[in-house]
Amino acid sequence: MAASCSCFVPFLLLLLASASALTTTERRGNNGTRRPAFSSEEELRGFRSITARLARLRDASVKTIQSPDGDVIDCVPAHLQPAFEHPKLRGQKPESEPAERPRSSSGSFSNAADRGEDDDDDDPLPQAWRRSGESCPDGTVPVRRTTEDDVLRASSSSATRFGMKARGGVFARRDSTGGGHEHAVGYVTGGQFYGAKASLNVWPAQVASPAEFSLSQIWVISGAFGHDLNTIEAGWQVSPQLYGDNSPRFFTYWTDDAYKETGCYNLHCSGFVQTSSRVAIGAAISPISTYAGRQFDITVLIWKDPRRGHWWLQLGSGGSAGGLVGYWPSALFTHLGSRADMVQFGGEVVNARPAGAPHTPTQMGSGRFPAEGYARAAYFRNVQVVDWDNSLVPAAGLRLLADRPGCYDIAGGSGGAWGTYFYYGGPGRNARCP
Repeated sequence: MAASCSCFVPFLLLLLASASALTTTERRGNNGTRRPAFSSEEELRGFRSITARLARLRDASVKTIQSPDGDVIDCVPAHLQPAFEHPKLRGQKPESEPAERPRSSSGSFSNAADRGEDDDDDDPLPQAWRRSGESCPDGTVPVRRTTEDDVLRASSSSATRFGMKARGGVFARRDSTGGGHEHAVGYVTGGQFYGAKASLNVWPAQVASPAEFSLSQIWVISGAFGHDLNTIEAGWQVSPQLYGDNSPRFFTYWTDDAYKETGCYNLHCSGFVQTSSRVAIGAAISPISTYAGRQFDITVLIWKDPRRGHWWLQLGSGGSAGGLVGYWPSALFTHLGSRADMVQFGGEVVNARPAGAPHTPTQMGSGRFPAEGYARAAYFRNVQVVDWDNSLVPAAGLRLLADRPGCYDIAGGSGGAWGTYFYYGGPGRNARCP
């Protein structure tokens, strides 16, 4: 990869010449909108680094697909994807799929047809870009194109942290302290965990402002909160700041230092190695669930390969035909280099309103409380963990926690086809959450 960078120098010189006034004046985005100047040379250097990487990806693409929802998907040769710019991964290529996947006990998975959901492993994650009828060739990975305006919008506070979560927040929960991030989650702790799996339905959660988001995900966690926390995360989210719209999108995240300097969403930094040519991380999920109507869920499995140690991500229920998306190399982590000591499932929103102001009306899940039940409230079903023997087992002792039950709540149970399950979410501001 290092040798290939020189071919982009002329392009970058032109780009940087046009942006030379960024530190002292305003600039215009691609759509002509006025953008604030960067506050320092460091911010400008961060912007230059990001745009250089985006240029490399566009140049490497062997095919471009226009999605019906407006996204542009670049088919990038797998060995040229962002992952291999990481210092610990340079010169590598995607590894072959693991020899074995976690074993499940008989009857531990539900039949989605019993409840009316779609659960088709031939297409483990229906996405809007696939409706174009186009696909990426074998040996490439689909990368949702990030534009300059995307970078400027999501870098409003710091260009150097594009694609990362803001500093100072608490993004994985063990308690119910503040910080602007509010959760309704189930978690297991106090053991040794080698992965997690669940099915969660996807909703068009309404997000009140670009500074806020709503997500539903699995966290695989190890280390000390606020210090050296390692996390691996995957699920769906609505984030106008990151994506420029209110569509629910499949996402991944990781950090090795409690969200301070390492890790990012999706492929916005080096690290996660994508192997699938069928799933575009960060692309919109379609179709999605409707209130009192048909429900669509996705099945997410994260597990540690016992042979090579990498953490793999799979979509769909499974077997050997399940949809592998890619892996987080074990070299990225300290604590997660061996195992996890906590697994968490559920929803999170950002309430960006200042203290004393009315609570945000940003929704979690479907925007309905758990008591409304199936086809109305959001759910996680068949909540499982991977044990030391690479077996999927029910998440015994799952604890339920809602930071602010009047705003977003959670209620669960176990038994039947859904195994361990819970409903969660809420509308945000309401009579119980002023």
